[in-house]
Amino acid sequence: MKRRALIAGNWKMHTSVIDGCDLATKVAKSAVGADDRDVLLAPPFTIISEVGHVLRGSSVLLAGQNVCWEAQGAFTGEISPVMLTDIGAIGAIIGHSERRQIFGESDEMINKRVVGALDHDLMVILCIGETLEEREQERTFAVIKQQLSAGLSGVTREQTSRLVIAYEPVWAIGTGKTASKEQAQEAHAYIRSLVSELFEKEVAEQMRILYGGSVKPANVDELMAQPDIDGALVGGAALDAESFGRIINFK
Repeated sequence: MKRRALIAGNWKMHTSVIDGCDLATKVAKSAVGADDRDVLLAPPFTIISEVGHVLRGSSVLLAGQNVCWEAQGAFTGEISPVMLTDIGAIGAIIGHSERRQIFGESDEMINKRVVGALDHDLMVILCIGETLEEREQERTFAVIKQQLSAGLSGVTREQTSRLVIAYEPVWAIGTGKTASKEQAQEAHAYIRSLVSELFEKEVAEQMRILYGGSVKPANVDELMAQPDIDGALVGGAALDAESFGRIINFK
């Protein structure tokens, strides 16, 4: 089954209003004609609204880099699903390794974010992946299974249509190291098998699974040629219009 590719750019804690809008303008131009794939940007919360104005009329989608599970309330520093929708975002990245590693977000908290976002009709990009130590201990599959099972607890079959999984080996994020196409394909195939077990085969066949971890113009074509890799969650290269444009237009 051919799934529609998704190329997502995570800007992390980078860009000012002016620089972000300039970058978004260039990305929108690069996406013109790429009708067989989706392009998404996740700017910092502070500039999503302005970037959304720049992208109006283009095919590029917007998402938050995280999201709270509650619509409103006493949650200082958080952004709710309703707030994201209000400024034009259609989804959110949840469970990024930096949220897990630096900010200590647990599987349970990540699951609350996933369920809350899906309950508010947002698209969710759920990130999972092992550290270098876990890979060297041959625990890659065990870690993936734990993170995926916990992260999707309580998610209904109907909600899976708005769910995307991003496999991001922690040891390959921002390090310049990339999982080989064989390593990435093996992990993606395993994730698809787990989704089949958690839901059913049809859900697994339709679900998009992205690769994240030092994706760049030099390796995107071979990664995207793998049967179970349906797109990319791009960090550093998403901040360079030329590089990200090449990734969007993978061959």
